[in-house]
Parts: sequence; C-alpha cells; structure tokens
Amino acid sequence: MKLEFELVPDGCWYSNLRSLLSQRQWDAVRKDAYARSGGACTVCGVKTRYLDAHERWGYDEEKGIQKLLDVVALCKDCHAVVHIGRTQLLGDEKRACEHFMKVNGVSYAEYRAALGRANEVHRRRNRVSEWALDLTWLNRFCEKNFLDGKDR
Repeated sequence: MKLEFELVPDGCWYSNLRSLLSQRQWDAVRKDAYARSGGACTVCGVKTRYLDAHERWGYDEEKGIQKLLDVVALCKDCHAVVHIGRTQLLGDEKRACEHFMKVNGVSYAEYRAALGRANEVHRRRNRVSEWALDLTWLNRFCEKNFLDGKDR
C-alpha cells in the first residue's frame, strides 16, 4: 500500500526530532524534506503549500533500536492517516479512513484489516521495555554544517 499507518511504540512518544533539535536545526531538516518533495505530498502526490514534515522510523525489536530512516513531506490528510491513533483521539477517523481508502484503492474492510495489522505490530513493539535512538540519518546535515549544534 502507498499509505500506511505508522504507530509509534508508547515508550517512544515525545522523542521526536522537533523536540530534540533546536528550532534552526529542525527548520533545516523540514525544509530539506519539502525541497526534495517538490512541493507535493510524497505519498498521494497532491501539490500544496501546506505540507507537514513527517519522521519515518524503523524499529529493531531484538536490539531495541528506534532508527530514523527519513523525514518526508506529507499533506495534512496523509499525515492524519499515518498518525491514526492521534487522529482517532481528535475525532477525525472518518475523514482519514476515506483518504486511506482513496489513496490505496481499497475497501473499508481492507482499511480495518490494515488497521488491525498495525495495531498488532504496535502491541508487539510495546513489549520492548526501552528503545535506544539511532539518529545517524542526520549525518547528511552535519556534512553541510546545518546541524553543527550552534544556533545562529
């Protein structure tokens, strides 16, 4: 599927780049994602001036490592689907469900099945007691002196 749910393990909530980096550093990372996307959502392709920077994470459950894989530009609708748990809490699941089905060309039953699989992965990852953070993806910015730790 083009558009997937990305349920973050409970122990990794709030360990996002925006809270770990300075504002200048976060701006460099998100603007890079927007530039690479050409002003379009990297999932559904819609062109919009209002993109969100979304962190893509990988999880090594055996080693307990949460690894940053990429930061991509998403439209508001795709971002709501990716973070379906938050979207449900905000009461906007119906819209997210419709967007998921449209982008993936699937039925409501397939939406529910995908959500069930994502919830199972989430439950399994929650069994890891503590996650270590791997941010080596950010090295590409260090080479450009974007993330040198100095706020100008």
